[in-house]
Amino acid sequence: MENRKIIEIGEILEKANTGLDAIKRAPIVEYDSGIKCLRIQDVSQSKKFEDWGFTEVSENNFGKFQLKKGDIIVARTGATIGVNRFINEDINAVFNNGLIKLKVNENKCLPKYLFYNLQSYNYWGYIDGISGGTSTQPNMQINALLKYEIQLPPLPEQKAIASVLSSLDDKIDLLHQQNQTLEALAETLFRQWFIERCPEPVEGEAKEDWEELPFSEWINETVGGDWGKETLQDEFTKEVYCIRGTDIADLLIGIPTKTPIRFVKEKKFQSIEPKEGDIIIEISGGTENQSTGRAYFINNEIKSLFGKDLVFSNFCRLIRIKDSNYSFFVYLYLKYLYDQDEFFNLENGSSGIKNLDYKSLLFENKYKMPKEDLVLKFNDQVSNNYKKINQNKFQIQTLTKLRDTLLPKLMSGEVRVKI
Repeated sequence: MENRKIIEIGEILEKANTGLDAIKRAPIVEYDSGIKCLRIQDVSQSKKFEDWGFTEVSENNFGKFQLKKGDIIVARTGATIGVNRFINEDINAVFNNGLIKLKVNENKCLPKYLFYNLQSYNYWGYIDGISGGTSTQPNMQINALLKYEIQLPPLPEQKAIASVLSSLDDKIDLLHQQNQTLEALAETLFRQWFIERCPEPVEGEAKEDWEELPFSEWINETVGGDWGKETLQDEFTKEVYCIRGTDIADLLIGIPTKTPIRFVKEKKFQSIEPKEGDIIIEISGGTENQSTGRAYFINNEIKSLFGKDLVFSNFCRLIRIKDSNYSFFVYLYLKYLYDQDEFFNLENGSSGIKNLDYKSLLFENKYKMPKEDLVLKFNDQVSNNYKKINQNKFQIQTLTKLRDTLLPKLMSGEVRVKI
């Protein structure tokens, strides 16, 4: 390609190194030390800075391992090898030894240009090829990563390419921020009306007058899921997306991108297809630090986002709501309980896999419940929030597809940008 060189990324780096030992030199502490530590799970789960753990490090180690503007952080061990994150500004944080920091020589390459190269299909194919270790703990060597080849155009073209892709990412990030704000407003209103009981919106009704009732007041039944088959076979002919606990987590913040395609029996599909207003809740898979119980509502707009019929795995349970106008109330009540860590008390099972006692949660345990008219008023108040959230998700989906289509074409030179 004219004016483009093929280089190994090691040729454009000032430095590549792993981080601090997570036990001795950068342990996570329970108090605010003023310094955060970036770990693999923070990168793979795209956690915000405020959600990273605090650490204690020596002044010398902080100076050597501080995260600074333009750094690219890459996971080198575990199931998410190759996942990476761009550091936009100098921050009071270090990184641990499960990660690699790439420091780019900016006289040769723009950090953002390299970062976008590390989002391409070519990159992920390369990562698969160099991942070693065991099936339970894969890993990669720094030297192998540094041999990854990219096309390197002149700096002005790098800047133009990065600008196009960054513009799309900025629009996507803005929509995500809007959705976080809209969701937070709905959660705040829920707490005011049903937990804190702010008097203004309830016309003098006293919380003490509410009855203690189970969630079954608002639901008809629960339905078990079906994992189906990986391929088309025998009676398993209905092609569907199958929602798992991890897909519920993705729905809470955006759009699931890795929901697997499965095949189920047509008759089974008819009985377990989510309907308008239903809620899917994760009932198996909790860990010591994270309980089961993540939940999300389903409506026709959510189903349209997937673009294919939906079912849910047998690690989840469908809650069939009596009236779709109760859905946001039940969903936000369950989310409130989850955020309060209430579901840890309803789990059983081994130390490895936890199971939620959903029968106790929904049919036996009792909670202060409002009258129906207040639930309907609440639905009227928050339904527009979630309509806007879903509209934003459609825009995010469109912009993401555009970015993912453009990225390899820009990197290969198939599409050129004006300089």
